[in-house]
Amino acid sequence: MRAYDGRPRTLAVFTEWTAHRHGPEPALRFRAPDGGWRRVSYEELHAAVGRAGRALLGLGVAAGERVAVLAETRPEWTYTHFGVLAAGAVLVPVYPTAGEEELAWVLADSEAVAVVCDDARQEARVAALRDRLPKLRAVVGMDELTGEAGDGAAASGTPGPPDALGDRAAAVRPADDAAIVYTSGTTGLPKGCRLTHGNLGAVQDATLPLVRGGPGDSTYLYLPLAHLLAQLIQFTTLLEGGELCYFGGRIEDVVGELAEARPTHLPSVPRLFEKVHAVVRSLAEAREGGRERFEAAVRLGVLESEGALPEESRAAWEAARETLYEPVRAAFGGRLRWALTGGAPIAPETLDFLRACGIRVFEGYGMTESGGVISLNHPGAVRYGTVGRPVDGCEVRIGPDGEVLARGPMVFPGYHGDPAATAGALDADGWLHTGDLGELDADGFLRITGRKKELIITSAGKNLTPSEAEFAIQRSRYVSRAVMIGDRRPYPVALITLDAAELAGWAAREGADPGPAPWSSPAVRALVAEAVAEANATLSRPARIRAFRILPAEFTVAAGELTPTLKLRRPAIEARYAAEIAELYEE
Repeated sequence: MRAYDGRPRTLAVFTEWTAHRHGPEPALRFRAPDGGWRRVSYEELHAAVGRAGRALLGLGVAAGERVAVLAETRPEWTYTHFGVLAAGAVLVPVYPTAGEEELAWVLADSEAVAVVCDDARQEARVAALRDRLPKLRAVVGMDELTGEAGDGAAASGTPGPPDALGDRAAAVRPADDAAIVYTSGTTGLPKGCRLTHGNLGAVQDATLPLVRGGPGDSTYLYLPLAHLLAQLIQFTTLLEGGELCYFGGRIEDVVGELAEARPTHLPSVPRLFEKVHAVVRSLAEAREGGRERFEAAVRLGVLESEGALPEESRAAWEAARETLYEPVRAAFGGRLRWALTGGAPIAPETLDFLRACGIRVFEGYGMTESGGVISLNHPGAVRYGTVGRPVDGCEVRIGPDGEVLARGPMVFPGYHGDPAATAGALDADGWLHTGDLGELDADGFLRITGRKKELIITSAGKNLTPSEAEFAIQRSRYVSRAVMIGDRRPYPVALITLDAAELAGWAAREGADPGPAPWSSPAVRALVAEAVAEANATLSRPARIRAFRILPAEFTVAAGELTPTLKLRRPAIEARYAAEIAELYEE
């Protein structure tokens, strides 16, 4: 085996290495057509990857050429991913929700020679763009590429021989590109981040000692594999011999599916945890005196987690364990011991609620340009309200203007075909300028305070970080999103969207009727006004929201208001709601 420091030397030989080490152990679990679960061993995984790799050779894909994947998260994505790498090619993941212009840009800019598509619909989308993609030679269905019949012959007609694939994989070096991952930029077209096999190997070296797992463990994956974090989780789980459990394909089923999947590890966006917290809290508050009992139970649970529960409170804690802690743990499957979140702040009260129930959620921080990780809270070192300490091998310092700078072997070599952008991100000493603002405390824990490019400067010259006010408002269960407006204006105002599910719960509890247009209901406005007032109480005077407008609909990716990773596209939002913003200042 081509091992390197306890892991494969490159990702090109990843499944060969894991099959040798873990053999018949279960590697993947996913929904079968009959609704049950099907398992695939490490040996079977390697065989499936071999089929995909040989099919790509049959398509004429050469070492170093780019192969795009346009598909939802499912096991065939994993087969294709490692098949691309085994063929010595470079992966270009594309979000299946990407719009036509973004899709065309990514495929053209990366010079992809082949696109592997989820289904006929995605194939048709690519086919419609063929005249804009001069380098593209093949568009193939994912099931064809990875299918068991004929070693991928349906895809290529002439699958490459096994020895050719092995030789191709063995020739890959750590310095070779493994992927070009396009950032879901909040302004302009996305940039392609080159990530080498060495970059991604350095991430595993830094994180494997912190995120322990192995045979018998299971990681539930519903995040899009087009996102680097999901790919890193895939690597970690399989390197350690755990089982990767794919969601059934419907986001609305995730919470219900967790109880059946019974994972030990769960990477997720904050919203999932916040939704569970909100539902349980709403159910508790529906009963008389429920709010007080719920809050008391959370306080007791937090004390117990810290080893500080007074003996006289033990009986109350035991009662809460039966009525709250254990049912919540059961909702996550009863085995969950490690959950990771990032990409956006998570409400402290949600972290306390889950910690009280015996579920520890660890926040981390990274970006595509850093190989996906810079810092991480973990069982050995956690500080809530921070994104952890820098991982081993990654240096972090704060620049004179408050920007977080990072340097290490996981940092990318540059943007594909864009030396000017590379020079703007990487300085001469190898420091990555993240664009995020942050602080390091006395113990080395990093706290992210905002985004440098999103800094608002009012007409009075006050510098404001919008995320601080936005997050404070979003701590209200009735608010889905808040967007601060105020650049070159006299004071900040906010655009706010509602959480429909929470609003419905409130209406049922209070016997209220917000009507068909809740955004214009005086009672709903009073709820939001209370949230804004509570947020303002935590903010400096210049950062306080002076006026707000409740919008009639959520922001969406389809409308161009959110990136595929659900970040705000602020210019698009400001343009769309320019009239409403103008009215706020007129008022």
